[in-house]
Amino acid sequence: MKNYLYSALLLLIGMQLQAQSVLKLEDAVKIALENNYDIKIAANNLKIDETNSSAGNAGMLPTINATIVNTNSLQNITQTQGDGSQKSLDGAKNLGLNYGVGLDWTVFDGMKMFAKREQLKVLQKQGEALLKMTIFTKISEVYTTYFDLVQQQQQLAALDTALVISNQRLNTAQNRFTIGKASKLEVLNAQVDLNTDTSSKLLQLETYLNTKIKLNEILARDTATEFKVMDAIAIDDKLVLQDLKALAEKQNAQLQAQILAKSSSELQLKQVKAGRYPTVKINSGYNFSHTEASLGFITQSQGRGLTYGFSAALPLFNGFSQSRNEKIAKFQLDNANLVVQQQQTALASQLGTAFQSYQTNMQLTKVEEKNVSIAKQNLDITLAKFKIGTITPIEYRTAQLNYVQALVRFSNAQFQTKLYEISLKELSGSLGF
Repeated sequence: MKNYLYSALLLLIGMQLQAQSVLKLEDAVKIALENNYDIKIAANNLKIDETNSSAGNAGMLPTINATIVNTNSLQNITQTQGDGSQKSLDGAKNLGLNYGVGLDWTVFDGMKMFAKREQLKVLQKQGEALLKMTIFTKISEVYTTYFDLVQQQQQLAALDTALVISNQRLNTAQNRFTIGKASKLEVLNAQVDLNTDTSSKLLQLETYLNTKIKLNEILARDTATEFKVMDAIAIDDKLVLQDLKALAEKQNAQLQAQILAKSSSELQLKQVKAGRYPTVKINSGYNFSHTEASLGFITQSQGRGLTYGFSAALPLFNGFSQSRNEKIAKFQLDNANLVVQQQQTALASQLGTAFQSYQTNMQLTKVEEKNVSIAKQNLDITLAKFKIGTITPIEYRTAQLNYVQALVRFSNAQFQTKLYEISLKELSGSLGF
C-alpha cells in the first residue's frame, strides 16, 4: 500500500512538471537583468557617480550667494563731544541693513581642480566597471543555477528509469513466485529495492524544487513561480586558453576596476601636490547698505554699488602636513600598483586552473557517455537473463544500479564541464547575455 502511495505521489508530481512552461536560458537572463536587486543597486551607484562627475563638483565653477544682514539695537547712550559737552539719550535706536549678491571664484589652485575633474571621470568609469562586474556575477549565477536544474532534471529522469526497472523486476518476481519458480524472499527484496529507488527519487525531487526557488530568488520574482528548464546541456568545446587570456586582459571587469583605482590614486597624488602652489581667487558683488542712528553726527546713511578684488595665498609652513600627505598618497599609489599586479597574477591562475579542469571534465564527459551505452547494453542482457532465471536478483540489481549511476555520472560530468566553461567566460569577460 505504501508503495502505491509513493507511486501515486510521483505520478502526480510528474504530471505537474510536464504541465509547466519551459523557461529558456536567454529569458532567465533577461529577467535577471531587469529585476535582480544587486544589479539595480549597482546601476543606481553608477548614476550617483555620473551625477558627481561634474565641473562644479571639481571646484572649477564660481559660487554666487545672495546675502542679507539686518541688525537692530536699543541702547542708553552718553556721548562726550570735542568741546567737552555731553549728549545723552535713553532708548536710542540703531539700525543696520546690508544686502546684495556676491561672487567667489577660485581661478588657480595648483591645477588641483583639473586633477579632481579627471578623478571624477575615472570614478564614473570605475562605477561602470563595477556594474559590469555585478552583471557578470549575477548572470553567471543564473547560468550555474539554471544548468544545475538541467542536471537535476536529468538525474530525476535516471531515477524514473530506475523505478521503471524496479517495477518490472517486482512484477517478474511476483509472477515467478506465483508459479513457484521463486521464493517470497525474492519478492520482498524486489519490493525493498523499489522502495529505496522511490525514496531516492523523492529526495532528488526535493533538491530540484529547492533549486527552483533559488533561481526564482535570483530572478527577483515570486519564489513560487512554476517553470521547468531545458533538458540538455550544450557545451562549448572550442575554448582556447591563450584567447581567453587576451580577452581577460582587456575585458575582465575586476581587473579593469583595479586599473581605474590605480588611475584614481595617481590623480589623488596630483591633488595633494597642488597644495604646494598658491591659490588665487577673484571676488565681486553688488551690495546695498543702510544705517540709522538716533544719536551722533550721522543719523542716517546708505550706499550701493559694485565691489571687486582678488586674493592670493601661498602656504609656507603647515607643520609638515604637506610632506606627510604626499608620502601617504605615494604609498597608496604603490598599493594600487601592487593590487593590479596581484589581480593579474590571480586572473592568470584562475584561468589556468579553470581551463585545466574544463579539459579534464570534457574528457570525463566522453568517457561517461560511452559508459552509459555499455551499462545499457549490460542491463538489457541482464534483464533478458533474469526473466528466464539464469542469473540471481543481486546480479540484476547490480546491473540496474550500474546503469543508473552511469547516467548520473554522465550528467554530473556535463554539468561540471559547463560550470568551468561559464567560469572561463566570466573571467575573460566574454559571458554572453
